[in-house]
Amino acid sequence: MTTITKETYGTTKKGETVHRYALKNAMGMEVHILTYGGIIAHLAVPDRDGTLQNVVLNLDSLAGYEAGHPYFGALIGRYGNRIANAQFTLEGTTYTLAANNGPNNLHGGEEGFDKKVWEVVETSSGEQATLGLRYLSPDMEEGFPGNLDVRVTYTLTAKNTLEVAYTATTDKSTVVNLTQHAYFNLTGDFTKSVMGHQLQLRADHVVPVNPNLIPTGRLMEVAGTPFDFRTQKAIGRDIGADHGQLRVAGGYDHCWALDNPEKQLRSIAVLTEPVTGRVMEVATTEPGVQLYTGNFLDGTLPIPGGGHYGQRSGLCLETQHYPDSPNQPQFPSVVLRPGERYFSKTVFGFATQ
Repeated sequence: MTTITKETYGTTKKGETVHRYALKNAMGMEVHILTYGGIIAHLAVPDRDGTLQNVVLNLDSLAGYEAGHPYFGALIGRYGNRIANAQFTLEGTTYTLAANNGPNNLHGGEEGFDKKVWEVVETSSGEQATLGLRYLSPDMEEGFPGNLDVRVTYTLTAKNTLEVAYTATTDKSTVVNLTQHAYFNLTGDFTKSVMGHQLQLRADHVVPVNPNLIPTGRLMEVAGTPFDFRTQKAIGRDIGADHGQLRVAGGYDHCWALDNPEKQLRSIAVLTEPVTGRVMEVATTEPGVQLYTGNFLDGTLPIPGGGHYGQRSGLCLETQHYPDSPNQPQFPSVVLRPGERYFSKTVFGFATQ
């Protein structure tokens, strides 16, 4: 039996009530999701000895999340990742966005989906537990056109998988690129770095970026570079290599191009933590995945229970379209038009070895 329970988590500065939903299966896996930002605030999975530990970086209060954080566990929209010079042109109209990351727009702007209180439209339990969230983003919110009706469904299965499904419709042509920004540390001890985690990424190419972390427009073969994760290797093995792309980003903060022209759900990454034996497999319908190694975590945010999040104490595998796609027509399209339905799905599966 997989269950879902609800409790009041707090009240925002605007006076909105925020709830926390706990999804739990018979194997003990437990996921806590906040209606604020759709945040995954807790994700407990067993190690090889059966010990359950939370493996996602989090904060201990709503006030902490509202005070500002690097998107811990949050839903990202309207556009995950960067848009160059905070503008794009669509069907002859140029739209200006907030420049909240140097000259660029990042993760939807000053007040993206990560800072919204989402409406709960579905809860169910049984063989699996499901939480359905909805947010209606009004026309020109953060500069993006169209009234965008977004729904995100979190599903915890009996087999220790967390499924995240996204849908959206619009009444005006717009751009959409939704993702989940959980930071994982499979040790369960956030005072430790993720440099010993072993990663396999099934991708032959990466999207290189300029000094503003905007794609150059071409793809780079990973063969013979520190970006080759086609065979499993430690995150930290090559992160300090003398490579221009690593210097630009201060580590890994790049989108790997996945070969998926049919938009089929397929396995794209396996992350293993050798000491605990925890394994996370990621499957997605998306054409890209951003590996971010927590390069900008700087020891200022407190870890619940003690200590502070240091550099590389977590990593993200953000399934998405490529950065700056609205300005790069050679990239897979992120345009959504009236009458069309945006759909994306990512599955995080947990096991041990």
